[in-house]
Amino acid sequence: QVQLVESGGGSVQAGDSLRLSCTASGRTFSGYYMGWFRQAPGKEREFVAVITWMGGTTRYADSVKGRFAIFRDRTKNTLYLQMNRLIPEDTAVYYCAARKDISNNYYSADTYDYWGQGTQVTVAR
Repeated sequence: QVQLVESGGGSVQAGDSLRLSCTASGRTFSGYYMGWFRQAPGKEREFVAVITWMGGTTRYADSVKGRFAIFRDRTKNTLYLQMNRLIPEDTAVYYCAARKDISNNYYSADTYDYWGQGTQVTVAR
């Protein structure tokens, strides 16, 4: 059974940094896309970043490009999201997700097969 477990969320001030982790288990993720999404209160879940597990190719939402970095450590089966220069608009529950689908719509939450439970990130002004 696939499990994705996020950690690293918290409450910070604007301008601070946080690193989220997502430990994956239950299968090999060769050929998978691993992504981060977030959901703020009253809003839909939105794409943040994605990485191909084997090749390490990355894509980012425009709102986080240049501030966030997604990377993975395959030896530890762990996905990371380094978040720098945080702003209040980054406040949300952050989820990691995995999908086998290799189509280009990696930004669509509906195409992901597995999800973590989420970790809260709160950025104060």
